[in-house]
Amino acid sequence: MSPTKPPLARSTATTPQPDTAWFVESRFGLFIHWGLYALGARHEWVKRYEEMTDEFYRRFFDHFDPDLYDPVAWARMARAAGMKYMVVTTRHHDGFCLWDSLYTDFKATRTPAKRDLLKPLVDAFRQEGLRIGFYYSLLDWTHPDFPVDRNHPRASDSTYREAHQGRDVRQYAAYMRNQVTELLTQFGKIDLMWYDFSYPGEDGKGRDDWESETLLALTRQLQPGIIVNNRLDLPYPPDFVTPEQYQPMEPMRDATGQPVIWEGCQTFSGSWGYHRDEQSWKNVKQLLWLLIDGVSKNGNLLLNVGPTARGEFDQRARDRLTGLAGWMHYHARSIYGCGPAPEGIETPPDCRYTYNASSNRLYLHVFNWPIKFVYLPGLNDRVEYAQLLHDASEVQIKARSDDPHSNMQAATADDVLTLLIPNVPPPVEVPVIELFLKS
Repeated sequence: MSPTKPPLARSTATTPQPDTAWFVESRFGLFIHWGLYALGARHEWVKRYEEMTDEFYRRFFDHFDPDLYDPVAWARMARAAGMKYMVVTTRHHDGFCLWDSLYTDFKATRTPAKRDLLKPLVDAFRQEGLRIGFYYSLLDWTHPDFPVDRNHPRASDSTYREAHQGRDVRQYAAYMRNQVTELLTQFGKIDLMWYDFSYPGEDGKGRDDWESETLLALTRQLQPGIIVNNRLDLPYPPDFVTPEQYQPMEPMRDATGQPVIWEGCQTFSGSWGYHRDEQSWKNVKQLLWLLIDGVSKNGNLLLNVGPTARGEFDQRARDRLTGLAGWMHYHARSIYGCGPAPEGIETPPDCRYTYNASSNRLYLHVFNWPIKFVYLPGLNDRVEYAQLLHDASEVQIKARSDDPHSNMQAATADDVLTLLIPNVPPPVEVPVIELFLKS
């Protein structure tokens, strides 16, 4: 540890509400969970789940040498897949830091890697045009001032708890502020801060332990305009909320019923960190459903990858990112800047709508391709033109018929628009019909 450190960072300053327009416009981001747990390759909580001592976990530190690490390749894959921002775990719950922090020796520069791994990552993603977000864990299972609680790896060891009951969470909170000061002053403009996580109550930690109000004020002071998530256990509205590993049933709202900005964080499989043996990976269509369904409910998708200990995205992740890239190449404008359909428009079965208010275009995402016709309630006389988005080929709008034996007979309601579609589905994972609405 360095013998000289910057002075303790303190702040109670407040700033105006940040601009979240870029975040809502982007809709799609990459989450990166990378650290020592990649060597364990069996979950980022491996230290907690297997109740490892610091000494036992140290073997991962002593062997961390990501010789294939190429952040430029990571950034290019993310951009190709249509992601507009990234969030990287600068440190996770084990306390290991990807950057050369002055406040700990538990960092990348002291491993066999012998270098700061965060700066080249930030530079690479910024070069590819993605906005930069930092994840920072409020937990630190290695720090000597972090009080043992129900989430600590030694939680069930009563002897260990007794020996370490004098730990001072105030000193730990000061340590966090100093590290956050490094992160928000040494890497240029940071667009988003993703704190994780609070668990108040018996044997837990919340806003008083983290000194969350001071931490948030410091964050906004050091990076005016930064947006911050909802995991600091504060009583007032965050910039955005973060449902994890589940999909909301409808657009999210606060306790008063007002819409909130939200971002679903999801994994390719079950774990966030690299998990060698996990077999529950989602396919490309499932991942697209998460993205499209989220946008249809006015939300973002933050999709996670856990790089290997050698510093690569494994083949399963690369395959899925390639699949996403292929779809986004043709369909990105049904995602960026889009949100739910206007009120009064009912979504057909097995479909999702997204809507771009600026262009006044409605996008019908069809997950199960029907036979010959698509019926669109609430849209009769409201569409001037329709086309398949992947190739801009016209989709015919069919007139209603009074013939009782016709497929276009008035068995459908007066407000239903009928589209004549090809029998063979388009050669894309999720076909999209672009509807140009009348002014």
